[in-house]
Formats: sequence, C-alpha cells, structure tokens
Amino acid sequence: MNILLYIIIFIMGTVFGSFLTLATYRIPLNQDITHKHSYCPKCNHKLNFLDMIPVWSYIFLGAKCRYCKSKIGPRYFIIEILCGIAFLALALFLNISVYTLTLNKLIEFAFGALYIVFLFLVAGIDIEHNKVDKRVLIYGLVIAISYMIYQYTCFSNFNVNRFILYLVVIALILIFSTYRIKKVGKDEYVFNTLILCLIMTFFTYEVTTIISIIITLLVIAIKIILNKILNKRKKYKINIENQPIAFYLCIANSLTTIFIYILSIVGD
Repeated sequence: MNILLYIIIFIMGTVFGSFLTLATYRIPLNQDITHKHSYCPKCNHKLNFLDMIPVWSYIFLGAKCRYCKSKIGPRYFIIEILCGIAFLALALFLNISVYTLTLNKLIEFAFGALYIVFLFLVAGIDIEHNKVDKRVLIYGLVIAISYMIYQYTCFSNFNVNRFILYLVVIALILIFSTYRIKKVGKDEYVFNTLILCLIMTFFTYEVTTIISIIITLLVIAIKIILNKILNKRKKYKINIENQPIAFYLCIANSLTTIFIYILSIVGD
C-alpha cells in the first residue's frame, strides 16, 4: 500500500512540474497561467490532454510537438521528473505512509509542496531570465504567512516573534525596493534575493538558509575562478550581477535540507 501511495505522490509532483514548466515560461512574458489554454510556443497550436501527460507525453512524442514536429527542450522532462522526486522526498521527510497519515501531516505536506513550487518558480525564471520575479516572491510570502498562522494556531510552543521580525524586515525591503524602482525605473535583483532568503528562513530556518547562502557564494566564487583560468588569455570581466544567484540559492537550500534530514536519520 505504501508503494501505491508513493507512486501517487510522485505522479502528483510531475503534474505540478508540468504546470511549473508553463508558469516559468509565461510569468516573465506577463501571460495568464491559469485560464489560457496550453499551446506549443513554436506553432501556437492548442495542446490536447494526450499532449500534456507529464513525463509520458514527452517520451511518447519523441520530444517533439505532435503538430509542427519542433523539438521540445529537455527542461520540460527534467522539471517534471525533479518535481516528482521532490514531492516524494518531502513525503519521506515527513514520514508519511498509509499508517501515519494524519490531518497535520497532510497540512504540513501541502505547505511543503507549495514551498517546493515556489523554489522551482524562482529557480526556473532566474536561470532563464536572470531575474527574481516579484509576483513569485509575493506568492512565497503569502504561503509563508499562512504557514506562520497555522503554526501559531496549532502549536502552543511556536515562537512567533522571530517570524514577525522577518516580516518587518521584508516590509522594509519592499518599501525601499519600491522607492528604488520609482527612482531608477527597474526592479533590483539584490533586494528580491534578500526577500527570497528571508522566505526560505520561514520554512527551513536560519541554519539551513545560512548554509545555503555560503554554498551559493562558494559556487559563484569557484565559477568565477574557473572562468578566469580558462579565459586567462582574454580579458575576463567579473560581473557578479549576471550570476543566477537565486537559482543557486534554491538548489543549495533544497540540497542542504535533504542533507540535514539524512544526518538526522543517521544520528538516530
């Protein structure tokens, strides 16, 4: 029975992954992500149900559009698989099984799934467009506040003060960011990345977030050093602004959370 439950959770994750491939493509283009029918970005043909089955459609169609035969990028398949694995890992992290399934575990899983969706959205948009979309941050902030209210309502020992402090800091950053947008005419990456780190702290707490930041800085430093070495005969300009910092943060946050979980199992 547990195997069937985990298969269902994996499939659920791939369905969300399929939606995320659509969302990460449309959000930067300011297109509707809920009401507008799915279509091929090459020939604009509307897709039917058989064209949108997560993982299976990509394999069955040979990574090509059924209508114009244009090649479909592997990122669709990769995101669907990774999201399925992430949902499955979350279920194992929460020790969800047919014997331990409770309302509290379902709520925790729902919030965890929404957080995974948030990370995928941020990472997907950043790696493609080198930006952290403010609308995605607002979505993350909404689920963070909802999670805080849930914890405060259900658990008497929940320390709400630290989260209120984070909310105040986020509000101040948003105010200053809005002022900067009016002044320079564009949204600044660094402020949105700071908000991202604070939202991460709501779900994975301070230690995980700090480790994620350290890993991100190390990855960027190594990348810059390698580029400097490989391009030593050329003038290589170090430009930290072009680094997908938010993408690295999301990956580091996910891996750090999994690593800490594994350590906790080994320690027990």
